[in-house]
Amino acid sequence: MTNSERMKMAAGEWYTCLDTELEDLRVRARDAVFEHNSLPPRQRGNMGPALRALLGGSGEGARIEAPFHCAYGFNLFLGDGTFLNAGCTILDTAPVRIGKRTLLGPNVQIYCAEHHREASGRQAGLEVARPVTIGDHAWIGGSAVILAGVSIGEGAIVGAGAVVTRDVAANTTVVGNPARAVMRR
Repeated sequence: MTNSERMKMAAGEWYTCLDTELEDLRVRARDAVFEHNSLPPRQRGNMGPALRALLGGSGEGARIEAPFHCAYGFNLFLGDGTFLNAGCTILDTAPVRIGKRTLLGPNVQIYCAEHHREASGRQAGLEVARPVTIGDHAWIGGSAVILAGVSIGEGAIVGAGAVVTRDVAANTTVVGNPARAVMRR
C-alpha cells in the first residue's frame, strides 16, 4: 500500500508537491491568507479568523501583521505573545514551532522544503520536508532566512539578513551568510 503524498510529507520522506491533495490544501491556505491580508487592521485584530482557524496552534496574544504568506498553515504553531512582522513567509511543509514571546522582524522567511538535487527530481516536484523550531523569547531580525531542519534556541538572536543553515544554541547571537555565532550571553 502506497502512502499519500501528504503522508509522505508528514513523515519526512520524499514526496511530490505536484499532488492534487496538496494543491487543494495550499489553495485553502491561500484563501485564509488572502482574507488575513485584505481585512482592515481593526477588523483583523491580531489575526484574520480564517487564518487563525487554519493554523496548527496559536497562543494567546499571538499576532501576524499583513502581508503574510504560508504554504499550508496547519503546520504552523505560535506561542503566547509571538509576533510576526509584515512580509513574513513561512513555507510550512513540515511543522514550524515558534516559541512564546518570540519576535520575527519584517520579511523573515522560513523554508521547510528541500528540493531534489537532481534536475529530473525537481521537475517531478520532489521535495522533502524538515521541521523548524524557534525557542521562547528569541528575536529573528528583518529579512533573515531560516532553512529546513534548523532549531534556534531560547533567547537566541538572529541578525537582520542572516541566512541560518545550522542550529543556533540558546542565548547565542548569529549574523551573516551563512549565519555564524558572534556572541553567547
